[in-house]
This record gives sequence, structure tokens and C-alpha cells, in this order.
Amino acid sequence: MSMDKTVAEMTARELREMVGDLIEEKLVELFGDPDQGLDLDDSLRDRLLRQKQAVASGDRGQAFDEVVRRLGLA
Repeated sequence: MSMDKTVAEMTARELREMVGDLIEEKLVELFGDPDQGLDLDDSLRDRLLRQKQAVASGDRGQAFDEVVRRLGLA
């Protein structure tokens, strides 16, 4: 998303993303990072990095409805 856009020029998704980022930033600013100083084991660190890369490349995982069907919860 370009920072040169006005709110009126943003798509609903871009606006939601921006608001979400701002809220997260403010919460960390106010309360700090609750995980700061904790050690991660190597397997968890690798998993989190893979998830971060997947999200950055646009892969948001499975749709909620798909997971519900697969688990037989619907």
C-alpha cells in the first residue's frame, strides 16, 4: 500500500490492514512486547519464520470454513 494514498483512495482491505497495523503498534508502545526476553527453541523459531514468510508472500493459510469442514465441525 502506498503511503501517498488518501483514506478515500484506499480499498477496504488496505484500510483494515492499516488500522490493524496502527492498533498493534500502539498496543506494543503502551504495553511493551509481552514476549520480549523469552527464549524460543529452534523449531518454534523456524516455524514462526516460515509463517512470517508465507504471510509476506500473500499466503494467509486456510479459509476458516474449509478448516471447519475438514474437522467435521459444521
